[in-house]
Amino acid sequence: QVQLVESGGGLVQAGGSLRLSCAASGSILSINSMDWYRQAPGKQRELVAGITSGGVTNYADSVKGRFTISRDNAKNMVYLQMNSLKPEDTANYYCNLDFRDRWGSRSNSWGQGTQVTVSS
Repeated sequence: QVQLVESGGGLVQAGGSLRLSCAASGSILSINSMDWYRQAPGKQRELVAGITSGGVTNYADSVKGRFTISRDNAKNMVYLQMNSLKPEDTANYYCNLDFRDRWGSRSNSWGQGTQVTVSS
């Protein structure tokens, strides 16, 4: 069983910054990628940023130049530095893990989410 625990959400004014963290633990043999998604009320969950085990990153167009994803492979952690936040960034942010479990089977796990609210 794999657990993902997110932290770092909160209320911030437009133009401000937040740093989200996600810690993965449990029966993980290897990690393929760690991603951040978000879901605003009434909207579909969308990919915000992702990073592979080799450090290749990708971003949604809406956050390019403002958000930075990074990871600590030794600690199985992923971070999302969010700068120049806008009210439209308000959402529940979820960590997602694409990994192989201790039996070598590929699997996927979600965190419980952390709320980010940006006031105008």
